[in-house]
Amino acid sequence: MNKDAQMRATINQKLIETGERERLKELLRAKLIECGWKDQLKAHCKEIFISQEDKSKSSKQRDVIKEKGLEHVTVDDLVAEITPKGRALVPDSVKKELLQRIRTFLAQHASL
Repeated sequence: MNKDAQMRATINQKLIETGERERLKELLRAKLIECGWKDQLKAHCKEIFISQEDKSKSSKQRDVIKEKGLEHVTVDDLVAEITPKGRALVPDSVKKELLQRIRTFLAQHASL
């Protein structure tokens, strides 16, 4: 394991031990719901399924349902399809707030 990976593992372990990881996850959930991220992602998912039903629509993004057929799509396929859009939809303000909380946590636990 390289030095960066060791540091990430140590920080993650400390976040788990102190309960901060769960608090950060709850904060993220609340912020994403508050800013409408969940609704936006839900609309994106509906677009994927609608484009499957209406073959006349052209989609720039890879359409895993069209490629594999609805019966052969796995949850992992759907996650891979939706994740990039989901990450892109997270507002910068939410990312900055979480980053600041993590930095504060690290400053308070400088002995890591």
